[in-house]
Amino acid sequence: MHDRVVIITGARSGIGKAAALRFATEGYTVVMACRNMEVSKKVQDEIIATSKNENVDLMELDVSSFKSIDHFCDKFKKRYEKLDILIHNAAYVEHGAKHRLSIDGIELTFATNVVGPYLMTHLLLNHLKKSDDARIFHAGSNIIKHFFDPKKKIEFETLQGENKDPKFSVYNMYRQSKIAFMMLTFKMADEFKNEGIKVNALQINGAKLSKETLNKFTLRWRIIGRIQSIFLRPTEYMANNYYDICTSDKFKETTGKLFNDKLEMMETATGETLGFIGEIKQVVGTSVYPAYADDKITKEKVWDFCDRWTEKYTS
Repeated sequence: MHDRVVIITGARSGIGKAAALRFATEGYTVVMACRNMEVSKKVQDEIIATSKNENVDLMELDVSSFKSIDHFCDKFKKRYEKLDILIHNAAYVEHGAKHRLSIDGIELTFATNVVGPYLMTHLLLNHLKKSDDARIFHAGSNIIKHFFDPKKKIEFETLQGENKDPKFSVYNMYRQSKIAFMMLTFKMADEFKNEGIKVNALQINGAKLSKETLNKFTLRWRIIGRIQSIFLRPTEYMANNYYDICTSDKFKETTGKLFNDKLEMMETATGETLGFIGEIKQVVGTSVYPAYADDKITKEKVWDFCDRWTEKYTS
């Protein structure tokens, strides 16, 4: 696998770090796309030593910044002839934090989790086309289960400019970003199908949080996170799912799908009236996702929002 190249964003900790180690151990050329270079350099050295693979590259990337993404992609394309696997793992998830804008003027959660990956994918598209088995992977979240509630929608009017909602919540924005990211998965799969590029996602139902991530949370959310981590699987479990979805021959022709942690393809909810018990089973289960993710009008709005904001860099 020494001739196959994989980019993993947010590869310095958590599932991203575990995934980088798995791919490196299997002999892939791994590009760790990370924001904090000082911390990430130590992780890079650790992965090289553990995997005994020298082809672990570290490149600076802030997924919330269009300029940083453009610089990263330009540098990558000069350094590598092709790209085989693009893993969008990085995410902004500072629960309890106040409203913040990205440097480009978009709410930081949505900029990092949705618009940044959209831009990065488009800037690397020609390099992906050079691969004989190009795959794009989106790290999803079971937080999208909130959208089983038909009243929940993406609040497009809150995605840019200063916050005017006194009840603003990063948690609320995070779940909106993840359902939008799910919509991008389906839309990209359709857009890139004729290019032979596969686009899939994994619904992550939790993994042990790193101390670095927990320390970003406010005290209340930090306590909740620590308690939850006691019952969650190690990061290697989800990292192995990353690897299988991105490399297995079983999924070579699969695109536009959401997988659960057992690597079963999930289906859209029917929207039928299920009753109280049925609704509980739907929420706690892992076989279906909210029908809202398939809403054509909203998918187009998400795509158009990303396209409009990144036009300067993609045209």
